[in-house]
Amino acid sequence: MAKLLTTGIYAPTQVFYHRETEDLDEETIGRHAVRLARAGVTGITTNGSNGEAVYLSRDERQTVTRATRAALDAAGFSRIPIIVGASEQSVRGTLELCRDAAVAGGSAVLLMVPSFFKWAMDTATIERYFTKVADASPLPVIVYNYPGAVAGIDLDSELLERLAAHSNIMGTKFTCGNVGKLARVAGAVKPVSDVVAASNEQSPYFAYAGVADFILPSVQVGGSGAIVGAANVFPRACVNVYNLAVQGRLEEAREAQQALAKADWSLTKRGIPGFKAILQHYHGYGGVPRQPMAALSDESARELCEEIRWMMDVENGLPDVV
Repeated sequence: MAKLLTTGIYAPTQVFYHRETEDLDEETIGRHAVRLARAGVTGITTNGSNGEAVYLSRDERQTVTRATRAALDAAGFSRIPIIVGASEQSVRGTLELCRDAAVAGGSAVLLMVPSFFKWAMDTATIERYFTKVADASPLPVIVYNYPGAVAGIDLDSELLERLAAHSNIMGTKFTCGNVGKLARVAGAVKPVSDVVAASNEQSPYFAYAGVADFILPSVQVGGSGAIVGAANVFPRACVNVYNLAVQGRLEEAREAQQALAKADWSLTKRGIPGFKAILQHYHGYGGVPRQPMAALSDESARELCEEIRWMMDVENGLPDVV
């Protein structure tokens, strides 16, 4: 049965391969998710941009989610929901992935705007796409607003508010990084929040920050938490910023957010290869991306690990939640 979504920090997890064959390394995929759960993330996202979903076959995407769900359940984290990336270029293809996500143990799906035929994607077409998918999806939909991954298409707050009225659209991930947009949507929709009362407990809506450098501002304007890649390598630090923010310890939260924003920029500049280099150095797993994406050179990996060493000291000084 699908787990209920919740507030807090979600980690859009990396995917891991056997180096020699590029086959999925299911054991490491599961072990990584469990490590993050112990650090205090309240949810996992599979098959997102951090998870190299565009490099995976349909069967592989199901395998990633199944392996993640099985590992979490076996480790005592059955309560943790999994949001599954299910973006495709057509309504039909997207619905196939939505059905796969439900079978594999997902709790909701995360959908970007189709963008290959950008010229065709005016506001009415985008609204129709999300509505048709939500009408037929077996899982609730989270709208993924990530202009950088969809040829610059940036959903405005008016459209997001209209989509929020659909009974099977239950949130947005704001990887646009736009605090004002999140604030406008939060003001109109009243999402589930640990600091502001939600308007509709029967049909909850979640407004998640999509970048680690605005966890604190998103909480302050009524957001629900964050789905951020940095939680793969700094999970405790991400959780700490969120917890300080909802506890109203704003001076500590500001300092923690400033530190996380600095470290997250080091990650952002290197992308997936950088995440994997850090995981390999500090945790003994990570490996390399699937080709054609290149891994960092040994020299670049050493430079990155030295650059973020101070933040790993911060991370390692924070306790696991579980």
